[in-house]
Amino acid sequence: MSLRGEKFLALASLDYADKDIEGLKTIYKNILSQGVHGLCFSPYMDGQEPGDQLSESQVRRRIEIIKPYTNWIRSFSCTEGNELIPKIAKEYGLKTLVGAWLGNNKAINEKEVSGLIELANQGYVDVASVGNEVMYRGDLTEEELLQHIYNVKKSIKNIPVGYVDAYYEFVDRPHITEACDIILANCYPFWEGCDQDYSLLYIKDMYHRALKAGNGKKVIITETGWPNKGTNLEGAFPSEENALKYFINSQQWSKEEGIEMFYFSSFDESWKKAAEGDVGSFWGIWDKNEVLKY
Repeated sequence: MSLRGEKFLALASLDYADKDIEGLKTIYKNILSQGVHGLCFSPYMDGQEPGDQLSESQVRRRIEIIKPYTNWIRSFSCTEGNELIPKIAKEYGLKTLVGAWLGNNKAINEKEVSGLIELANQGYVDVASVGNEVMYRGDLTEEELLQHIYNVKKSIKNIPVGYVDAYYEFVDRPHITEACDIILANCYPFWEGCDQDYSLLYIKDMYHRALKAGNGKKVIITETGWPNKGTNLEGAFPSEENALKYFINSQQWSKEEGIEMFYFSSFDESWKKAAEGDVGSFWGIWDKNEVLKY
């Protein structure tokens, strides 16, 4: 989640006046069946939450479900069973963007970073992410985060190392941007209250802001998506229609422009409601019971 207070006006909309909901579902299914660049992996089943131990069987089952639809998988942690995700993904021929989850617990952070380094040196990591939205949450100081990034860069070879955060953090924090081999930007028009009609040009603007901040470095959109249920945020309304349109628009743009994008998310996860409100439970391509929504 990258809810932002300050927002910029987005521009024009796409015209779907001739498409009813069934027509949108047909386009959506065609795009999904052709495969997307990447999916953010949701490992937690209903009743589970971060801190619970993941089993190999549940990780394997969910990777088997998404495998036909994606080339890459993104994981968020290297402990509590999350370390199984890149290992099993590699069995199925998927590329991996593997993250160490950093928070305000020093001991856990050390375990996460050590786990990421170990996985990378064992050949399970294609892109390494040192932290996710740490600056956005304020869990660490910039200097503390930089120490972790440079530690990982020193400890692994021939693997790009970056840090995931909202696109504007790379504009606002040039020292972090400089430390990264690759810019890993979360881009959410929804969390900035953007009307669906303007969301495509809004995400393009987000991407280009990160690209400019990176000064020639590659930018990957590590999260973007739209919830299909829940409470609106200003002009951003969750609905089946809007979720379908956003997926179609963002995927077509990413393929036309060669933008590497990880869609958020693979499965609905009920635990997210506590942090994000009712919309938090409805970002998945599959529902919480592992059934494709459309």
